[in-house]
Amino acid sequence: MISDVYFPRINGVSTSIQTFYKELTGLGHEVTLVAPAYGTDDGTHDWIYRIPSRSLPLDPEDRLMKRGYIGELHGTLKRSNYDIIHIQTPFVAHYAGVDLARRLNLPRVETYHTHFEEYFYHYLPWLPRSFMRFSARWFNRKQCNDVDGLIVPSRAMLEVLREYGINRPMEIIATGIDEKFFEPGDGAGFRAEHGIAQQRPVLVHVGRIAHEKNIDFLLHTLDVLRRRIPDILLIIAGEGPAEKHLRDLTSTLKLDNNVRFIGYLDRTSRLLDCYRAGDVFVFGSKTETQGLVLLEAMAQGVPLVSIAALGTTDILNAGRGALVAEECPEDFAGKVAQVLLNPGLRKLLSEDAREHARTWSAEEFALKTIGFYERAIHNYRLN
Repeated sequence: MISDVYFPRINGVSTSIQTFYKELTGLGHEVTLVAPAYGTDDGTHDWIYRIPSRSLPLDPEDRLMKRGYIGELHGTLKRSNYDIIHIQTPFVAHYAGVDLARRLNLPRVETYHTHFEEYFYHYLPWLPRSFMRFSARWFNRKQCNDVDGLIVPSRAMLEVLREYGINRPMEIIATGIDEKFFEPGDGAGFRAEHGIAQQRPVLVHVGRIAHEKNIDFLLHTLDVLRRRIPDILLIIAGEGPAEKHLRDLTSTLKLDNNVRFIGYLDRTSRLLDCYRAGDVFVFGSKTETQGLVLLEAMAQGVPLVSIAALGTTDILNAGRGALVAEECPEDFAGKVAQVLLNPGLRKLLSEDAREHARTWSAEEFALKTIGFYERAIHNYRLN
């Protein structure tokens, strides 16, 4: 695998790679990852080649790998007799992965993790939206048609890529959820640690604090909801480029007593406690290719209120453990209040959420990935 991001950079791509690594190696396969070096927090892992990288002025969380160092791995990788190269991201990793695959005479597949048509507009708002849409589609067609197969995390994204005119073999394979997320978090302890009363109604949002996550909408929803539930509290777990904007909006709406920003949390312990501390998990993003945090919250038995858009529809359309709301603060707030003020409904949704999350087995999706790899290798050798 080759990726422009991995831990300690926390996002859905890092989580997906980690999950598949665990499942694939557990099934007897060998996996190597080429990823950026971030610094002293990288840790030591014998399955990861860390590539020297430089910072990005517009996005200090991420790093840009120095491609020349990846090329120097050619001899080492050749001796390892790999079967396939799996590209995870569309920047340096894509072009370096394509180059390595050609030099090593290996098939190359790619996972389409990010819907860039929606992302570019948030980060380059001074350019016309129609131009950005055209550019994103051209960019996606060119890259996706340059690999031997594509993994897409949801049916909605498969349909989007087909509309783009991408003609490569594609298969829907979600990431799935690791068993560790079903271990009960200490919600009461989390509340006590953060000075939150045990009976206070709490909403939780987990994810990168970025403009495309539509957290503005959740704050406007909270403004409506507090008229009905004055002591409502929204916990926002994560960090990102939109944090200052959201803190300013919180103050503008006079929601300082109703919002708590708590930063990134350790995924194996503190994050589970945070999910469990919530009465409802709320989500407003319209750009997700899957929405792993929805499944993580469900695994902790936390009911969802969410907009259903793009990748989240595969999780939400089953109608289990969640209420789907419109992108309207009044409708969304009404759905949240419905869950909070009806203990029987909340208990029913909680139990159903855990059962639904169980159907998204990480091992099952790893087995599908192995099948996809085998077909890509077979077709490559035939050609």
